[in-house]
Amino acid sequence: MKTLITGAAGFIGSQLAHRLWKQGEELVLIDNYSYGREDNLIFEDHDFRAEVMNMDIRDKEGIASIFKAGDIDFVYNIAGIAPLPDNQLNPQEAIDVNLVGFVNILENARIYGVKKVIQASTNAMYENETEFPTTEDSFKVPTLIYPNTKYAAERFAQSYCDTYGMSVTCLRFANVYGPHVDCLRKQPPFVAYMVRELYYNRTPIFHSTGEQRRDYIYVEDLIDLAIAVRKTSGFDAVNVSSNKNYSVNEMYQIAQDIMGITIKADYASDAHYWEKYPALFEGKYPIKESILNHEINKYSLCDNSYAYEKYGWSPKFSMEDGLKELIKAECKLLDSLEEK
Repeated sequence: MKTLITGAAGFIGSQLAHRLWKQGEELVLIDNYSYGREDNLIFEDHDFRAEVMNMDIRDKEGIASIFKAGDIDFVYNIAGIAPLPDNQLNPQEAIDVNLVGFVNILENARIYGVKKVIQASTNAMYENETEFPTTEDSFKVPTLIYPNTKYAAERFAQSYCDTYGMSVTCLRFANVYGPHVDCLRKQPPFVAYMVRELYYNRTPIFHSTGEQRRDYIYVEDLIDLAIAVRKTSGFDAVNVSSNKNYSVNEMYQIAQDIMGITIKADYASDAHYWEKYPALFEGKYPIKESILNHEINKYSLCDNSYAYEKYGWSPKFSMEDGLKELIKAECKLLDSLEEK
């Protein structure tokens, strides 16, 4: 069994590689390190750093050489540009990576007969929904660049399945959390940010009231489903969510309880978040304030019943248990930096 993972040095890709390695699979790992980090590749029982090829999924010759070199059974395309500001600030790059790069993977998978491609998609496609929980088969098309790149990628995935008889499953991730969650990134995900600030005894700054609610999924639960979907053929799109959502304030309270630290958070206006990206407000047509406010305050809750009905999957980790594992790992990482 040979599996290719793109974005292997990222949060999700590295965790997936570790799980499949423990299962005895032969792995081909690539990452261009635009977002991936080498520290994500170091586990207590294995170090993947020497095994990851520095390669971009847009590299036509490089990607073709990987497929041509040996029989790839499964491909997990985790590579991509995910931070929303990065997508809005450089839409050409976002489209080139998230869409054109993915089509490069699809085309090689077609030529060399890959059994199954599993694509990292997103529940951000549901950004305009007003009825919850959201199911896979009925939603309004998205507005922003990032979810549109993933929406378009799904359309190409379905085209390849319908045209060539290939098998592609698109996993629409909720907000993923767990060990290696990129707390060192300049703009880390919310969960990583709050843990980092608590670790350093700093006051976190949240936006709006902190009552905005999102759904989350623990990375090990996600990987369980990513493996389970291998067995089906044709095109499929599946929500990867816990069927629960939490407010910023609820998440922060759970983290404080686990870490035994109490620090009152500060709250800033929605505009405060976007002040770091002045280019969004330049030109004849600056981004609409209503769009930015919606992104900060949007409500998300996905229905995961389809994943249970088709794949027998349901998440195992509670938010409390998942955050304990995340906090343990991230504090260990931050401790190691303090020792240097």
